[in-house]
Amino acid sequence: MNILKTVNLKEFGKKHQGKTRDFYIKNGKRIIISTDRISAFDRILDCIPYKGQVLNLISAFWFDKTKDIIQNHLISLPDPNVMVVKNAKLIPIEMVVRGYMTGVTGTSIWGSYEKGERVIYGLRFKNGLKKNQKLFRPIITPTTKAEKGHDERLTKKEIIKKKIVSEKIYKQMEKTALRLFARGTKICAKAGIILVDTKYEFGIYNNKLILIDEIHTPDSSRFWIKKTYKTRFKKGLEPENFDKEFMRIWFAKKGYRGNGKPPKMPRSFVQKISNRYISIYAKLTKQKFINEKRDINKRISENLNYVKL
Repeated sequence: MNILKTVNLKEFGKKHQGKTRDFYIKNGKRIIISTDRISAFDRILDCIPYKGQVLNLISAFWFDKTKDIIQNHLISLPDPNVMVVKNAKLIPIEMVVRGYMTGVTGTSIWGSYEKGERVIYGLRFKNGLKKNQKLFRPIITPTTKAEKGHDERLTKKEIIKKKIVSEKIYKQMEKTALRLFARGTKICAKAGIILVDTKYEFGIYNNKLILIDEIHTPDSSRFWIKKTYKTRFKKGLEPENFDKEFMRIWFAKKGYRGNGKPPKMPRSFVQKISNRYISIYAKLTKQKFINEKRDINKRISENLNYVKL
Protein backbone atom coordinates (compact mmCIF):
# COMPACT_ATOMS: atom_id res chain seq x y z
CA MET A 1 0.00 0.00 0.00
CA ASN A 2 1.18 3.52 -0.80
CA ILE A 3 0.86 5.10 2.64
CA LEU A 4 2.49 7.97 4.52
CA LYS A 5 3.29 7.09 8.13
CA THR A 6 5.61 10.01 8.79
CA VAL A 7 8.14 12.29 7.10
CA ASN A 8 11.71 13.28 7.91
CA LEU A 9 12.63 16.66 6.45
CA LYS A 10 15.90 17.50 8.22
CA GLU A 11 16.37 20.67 6.18
CA PHE A 12 13.40 22.21 8.01
CA GLY A 13 14.73 21.60 11.51
CA LYS A 14 12.99 19.82 14.40
CA LYS A 15 10.03 17.59 13.60
CA HIS A 16 6.91 17.93 15.76
CA GLN A 17 4.25 15.23 15.77
CA GLY A 18 0.56 15.23 16.59
CA LYS A 19 -1.70 12.21 16.38
CA THR A 20 -2.12 12.36 12.63
CA ARG A 21 0.08 15.21 11.41
CA ASP A 22 3.76 16.11 11.43
CA PHE A 23 4.91 19.70 11.29
CA TYR A 24 7.99 21.88 11.13
CA ILE A 25 8.42 25.55 11.99
CA LYS A 26 10.76 27.72 9.95
CA ASN A 27 11.01 31.48 9.44
CA GLY A 28 7.74 32.12 11.24
CA LYS A 29 5.81 29.65 9.10
CA ARG A 30 4.50 26.20 9.86
CA ILE A 31 4.83 23.31 7.39
CA ILE A 32 2.04 20.82 8.14
CA ILE A 33 2.16 17.33 6.66
CA SER A 34 -1.08 15.33 6.82
CA THR A 35 -0.06 11.70 7.23
CA ASP A 36 -2.20 8.60 6.76
CA ARG A 37 -2.22 7.81 10.48
CA ILE A 38 -5.74 7.45 11.85
CA SER A 39 -6.78 7.89 15.46
CA ALA A 40 -9.83 7.22 17.59
CA PHE A 41 -10.37 6.95 21.34
CA ASP A 42 -7.23 9.15 21.69
CA ARG A 43 -5.07 6.41 20.16
CA ILE A 44 -3.32 6.03 16.81
CA LEU A 45 -4.82 2.83 15.45
CA ASP A 46 -3.45 2.32 11.92
CA CYS A 47 -2.76 4.03 8.60
CA ILE A 48 -5.36 4.52 5.88
CA PRO A 49 -4.16 4.95 2.26
CA TYR A 50 -4.72 8.50 0.92
CA LYS A 51 -6.37 9.71 4.14
CA GLY A 52 -3.80 12.47 4.64
CA GLN A 53 -4.20 13.73 1.10
CA VAL A 54 -8.00 13.76 1.41
CA LEU A 55 -7.98 15.70 4.69
CA ASN A 56 -5.44 18.21 3.43
CA LEU A 57 -7.30 18.92 0.19
CA ILE A 58 -10.74 19.05 1.84
CA SER A 59 -9.44 21.59 4.38
CA ALA A 60 -7.99 23.69 1.55
CA PHE A 61 -11.38 23.55 -0.20
CA TRP A 62 -13.20 24.77 2.92
CA PHE A 63 -10.64 27.45 3.75
CA ASP A 64 -11.35 28.93 0.33
CA LYS A 65 -15.12 28.66 0.78
CA THR A 66 -15.10 30.41 4.16
CA LYS A 67 -12.37 33.06 3.84
CA ASP A 68 -15.03 35.79 3.60
CA ILE A 69 -16.23 34.82 7.11
CA ILE A 70 -12.81 34.77 8.77
CA GLN A 71 -9.18 34.78 7.66
CA ASN A 72 -7.44 31.42 7.96
CA HIS A 73 -3.87 30.26 8.33
CA LEU A 74 -3.36 28.77 4.84
CA ILE A 75 -0.53 30.34 2.81
CA SER A 76 0.14 27.72 0.14
CA LEU A 77 -0.45 24.09 -0.84
CA PRO A 78 2.87 22.85 -2.28
CA ASP A 79 1.87 19.18 -2.19
CA PRO A 80 -1.41 17.23 -1.85
CA ASN A 81 -0.34 16.25 1.68
CA VAL A 82 1.25 19.55 2.71
CA MET A 83 0.14 23.02 3.79
CA VAL A 84 2.37 25.98 4.52
CA VAL A 85 0.53 28.10 7.09
CA LYS A 86 0.88 31.12 9.34
CA ASN A 87 2.37 30.13 12.67
CA ALA A 88 -0.44 31.47 14.82
CA LYS A 89 -0.67 31.28 18.61
CA LEU A 90 -3.10 28.48 19.41
CA ILE A 91 -6.17 29.21 21.52
CA PRO A 92 -6.48 25.97 23.57
CA ILE A 93 -10.22 25.54 23.00
CA GLU A 94 -12.03 23.34 20.49
CA MET A 95 -15.25 25.01 19.43
CA VAL A 96 -17.53 22.03 18.82
CA VAL A 97 -20.76 22.93 17.01
CA ARG A 98 -23.57 20.35 17.07
CA GLY A 99 -26.74 20.29 15.02
CA TYR A 100 -28.00 16.89 16.23
CA MET A 101 -28.34 14.91 19.47
CA THR A 102 -25.84 12.15 18.79
CA GLY A 103 -22.50 10.59 19.69
CA VAL A 104 -20.95 7.36 20.94
CA THR A 105 -18.48 7.93 23.77
CA GLY A 106 -16.40 10.48 25.64
CA THR A 107 -17.68 14.04 25.39
CA SER A 108 -20.75 13.17 23.30
CA ILE A 109 -23.97 14.87 24.36
CA TRP A 110 -26.06 11.77 23.66
CA GLY A 111 -24.05 9.68 26.14
CA SER A 112 -24.76 12.23 28.87
CA TYR A 113 -28.39 12.74 27.89
CA GLU A 114 -29.02 8.98 27.88
CA LYS A 115 -27.73 8.79 31.46
CA GLY A 116 -30.34 11.34 32.51
CA GLU A 117 -28.35 14.58 32.41
CA ARG A 118 -30.37 17.55 31.21
CA VAL A 119 -27.78 20.30 31.74
CA ILE A 120 -24.81 19.49 29.49
CA TYR A 121 -21.95 21.92 28.81
CA GLY A 122 -23.98 24.46 30.76
CA LEU A 123 -26.87 24.10 28.28
CA ARG A 124 -30.33 22.84 29.27
CA PHE A 125 -32.01 20.14 27.15
CA LYS A 126 -35.70 19.22 27.26
CA ASN A 127 -36.99 15.71 27.99
CA GLY A 128 -38.02 13.33 25.23
CA LEU A 129 -35.16 13.80 22.76
CA LYS A 130 -34.11 10.77 20.73
CA LYS A 131 -30.69 9.72 19.51
CA ASN A 132 -29.78 11.34 16.18
CA GLN A 133 -32.63 13.87 16.45
CA LYS A 134 -32.06 17.31 14.95
CA LEU A 135 -31.69 19.99 17.60
CA PHE A 136 -33.89 23.10 17.61
CA ARG A 137 -30.79 25.11 16.67
CA PRO A 138 -27.03 24.44 16.44
CA ILE A 139 -25.29 24.61 19.81
CA ILE A 140 -21.69 25.14 20.87
CA THR A 141 -20.11 22.67 23.30
CA PRO A 142 -16.49 23.76 23.79
CA THR A 143 -13.74 21.48 25.05
CA THR A 144 -10.12 21.90 26.08
CA LYS A 145 -7.50 21.29 23.42
CA ALA A 146 -5.54 18.51 25.09
CA GLU A 147 -2.03 17.69 23.82
CA LYS A 148 -2.36 14.23 25.38
CA GLY A 149 -5.34 12.25 26.65
CA HIS A 150 -8.97 13.27 26.58
CA ASP A 151 -10.32 16.72 25.85
CA GLU A 152 -12.30 18.05 28.82
CA ARG A 153 -15.66 19.79 28.70
CA LEU A 154 -15.88 23.52 29.14
CA THR A 155 -18.68 26.04 29.46
CA LYS A 156 -18.71 29.62 28.27
CA LYS A 157 -18.77 30.75 31.91
CA GLU A 158 -15.69 28.65 32.77
CA ILE A 159 -13.73 29.89 29.75
CA ILE A 160 -14.29 33.52 30.68
CA LYS A 161 -13.74 32.92 34.43
CA LYS A 162 -10.45 31.08 33.80
CA LYS A 163 -9.41 33.82 31.34
CA ILE A 164 -8.44 31.28 28.70
CA VAL A 165 -9.42 34.05 26.30
CA SER A 166 -11.09 37.41 26.84
CA GLU A 167 -14.88 37.61 26.75
CA LYS A 168 -14.62 39.72 23.57
CA ILE A 169 -12.52 37.10 21.74
CA TYR A 170 -14.71 34.24 22.95
CA LYS A 171 -17.86 35.95 21.69
CA GLN A 172 -16.12 36.42 18.34
CA MET A 173 -15.23 32.71 18.30
CA GLU A 174 -18.85 31.76 19.05
CA LYS A 175 -20.28 33.99 16.35
CA THR A 176 -17.70 32.84 13.79
CA ALA A 177 -18.15 29.14 14.60
CA LEU A 178 -21.92 29.38 14.05
CA ARG A 179 -21.42 31.23 10.76
CA LEU A 180 -18.91 28.61 9.59
CA PHE A 181 -21.32 25.83 10.55
CA ALA A 182 -24.16 27.52 8.64
CA ARG A 183 -21.95 27.84 5.55
CA GLY A 184 -20.81 24.23 5.87
CA THR A 185 -24.38 23.01 6.31
CA LYS A 186 -25.49 24.80 3.15
CA ILE A 187 -22.65 23.53 0.95
CA CYS A 188 -22.89 19.98 2.33
CA ALA A 189 -26.65 19.92 1.67
CA LYS A 190 -26.02 20.64 -2.01
CA ALA A 191 -23.77 17.56 -2.04
CA GLY A 192 -26.48 15.40 -0.41
CA ILE A 193 -24.69 15.44 2.94
CA ILE A 194 -25.81 16.50 6.43
CA LEU A 195 -23.12 18.26 8.46
CA VAL A 196 -24.05 16.80 11.83
CA ASP A 197 -21.38 18.32 14.04
CA THR A 198 -17.82 19.55 13.73
CA LYS A 199 -15.03 21.33 15.57
CA TYR A 200 -13.20 24.57 14.83
CA GLU A 201 -9.87 25.75 16.16
CA PHE A 202 -8.69 29.32 16.30
CA GLY A 203 -5.44 31.15 16.81
CA ILE A 204 -4.13 34.68 17.17
CA TYR A 205 -1.95 36.06 14.37
CA ASN A 206 -0.88 39.70 14.20
CA ASN A 207 -3.30 40.37 17.08
CA LYS A 208 -6.25 39.07 15.05
CA LEU A 209 -8.40 35.97 15.41
CA ILE A 210 -7.89 33.51 12.54
CA LEU A 211 -9.12 29.98 11.74
CA ILE A 212 -6.46 27.26 11.99
CA ASP A 213 -6.03 23.46 11.96
CA GLU A 214 -8.57 21.75 9.67
CA ILE A 215 -12.18 22.42 8.75
CA HIS A 216 -15.17 20.21 7.85
CA THR A 217 -13.11 17.04 7.29
CA PRO A 218 -14.23 13.43 7.93
CA ASP A 219 -11.92 13.45 10.99
CA SER A 220 -13.23 16.66 12.55
CA SER A 221 -16.90 16.26 11.57
CA ARG A 222 -19.78 13.85 11.36
CA PHE A 223 -21.38 13.53 7.92
CA TRP A 224 -24.65 11.70 7.25
CA ILE A 225 -26.35 10.84 3.96
CA LYS A 226 -29.19 13.32 3.58
CA LYS A 227 -31.63 11.31 1.44
CA THR A 228 -31.89 8.36 3.85
CA TYR A 229 -31.67 10.21 7.19
CA LYS A 230 -35.40 10.80 7.86
CA THR A 231 -36.48 7.26 6.96
CA ARG A 232 -33.76 5.66 9.06
CA PHE A 233 -34.40 8.00 12.01
CA LYS A 234 -38.11 7.11 12.03
CA LYS A 235 -37.20 3.41 12.06
CA GLY A 236 -34.71 3.92 14.89
CA LEU A 237 -31.78 2.99 12.66
CA GLU A 238 -28.37 4.64 12.70
CA PRO A 239 -27.92 7.16 9.86
CA GLU A 240 -25.71 6.25 6.92
CA ASN A 241 -22.46 8.06 7.63
CA PHE A 242 -19.46 9.23 5.66
CA ASP A 243 -17.00 9.95 8.44
CA LYS A 244 -14.71 8.33 10.99
CA GLU A 245 -17.69 7.17 13.09
CA PHE A 246 -17.84 4.14 10.78
CA MET A 247 -14.47 3.02 12.15
CA ARG A 248 -15.24 3.95 15.78
CA ILE A 249 -18.37 1.79 15.67
CA TRP A 250 -16.36 -1.16 14.29
CA PHE A 251 -13.91 -0.95 17.22
CA ALA A 252 -16.70 -0.44 19.76
CA LYS A 253 -18.46 -3.59 18.50
CA LYS A 254 -15.18 -5.44 19.03
CA GLY A 255 -15.23 -4.24 22.65
CA TYR A 256 -12.43 -1.72 22.19
CA ARG A 257 -12.83 1.86 23.45
CA GLY A 258 -9.24 2.96 23.92
CA ASN A 259 -7.92 0.65 26.65
CA GLY A 260 -5.48 -2.18 26.04
CA LYS A 261 -4.28 -3.45 22.68
CA PRO A 262 -6.62 -2.54 19.79
CA PRO A 263 -7.85 -5.27 17.44
CA LYS A 264 -6.16 -5.35 14.03
CA MET A 265 -8.28 -4.03 11.20
CA PRO A 266 -8.51 -6.45 8.23
CA ARG A 267 -6.91 -5.13 5.04
CA SER A 268 -10.29 -5.19 3.29
CA PHE A 269 -11.73 -2.96 6.04
CA VAL A 270 -8.79 -0.54 5.78
CA GLN A 271 -9.42 -0.28 2.04
CA LYS A 272 -13.12 0.31 2.67
CA ILE A 273 -12.29 3.21 4.99
CA SER A 274 -9.92 4.63 2.36
CA ASN A 275 -12.64 4.45 -0.29
CA ARG A 276 -15.04 6.33 2.01
CA TYR A 277 -12.52 9.13 2.54
CA ILE A 278 -12.02 9.44 -1.21
CA SER A 279 -15.80 9.39 -1.81
CA ILE A 280 -16.53 12.23 0.62
CA TYR A 281 -13.78 14.29 -1.03
CA ALA A 282 -15.42 13.85 -4.43
CA LYS A 283 -18.92 14.55 -3.07
CA LEU A 284 -17.94 17.77 -1.32
CA THR A 285 -15.48 19.28 -3.77
CA LYS A 286 -17.00 17.98 -7.04
CA GLN A 287 -13.42 17.14 -8.04
CA LYS A 288 -12.04 13.79 -9.14
CA PHE A 289 -9.54 12.40 -6.64
CA ILE A 290 -6.09 12.03 -8.22
CA ASN A 291 -4.65 8.77 -6.95
CA GLU A 292 -0.90 9.27 -7.39
CA LYS A 293 1.31 6.21 -7.47
CA ARG A 294 4.62 7.95 -6.77
CA ASP A 295 6.40 7.41 -3.45
CA ILE A 296 4.77 10.00 -1.17
CA ASN A 297 7.88 10.82 0.88
CA LYS A 298 9.93 11.44 -2.25
CA ARG A 299 7.17 13.54 -3.82
CA ILE A 300 6.83 15.71 -0.72
CA SER A 301 10.59 16.33 -0.53
CA GLU A 302 10.70 17.26 -4.22
CA ASN A 303 7.72 19.61 -3.99
CA LEU A 304 9.05 21.35 -0.87
CA ASN A 305 12.31 22.10 -2.68
CA TYR A 306 10.40 24.78 -4.59
CA VAL A 307 8.90 26.42 -1.50
CA LYS A 308 10.39 29.72 -0.39
CA LEU A 309 10.14 30.24 3.37
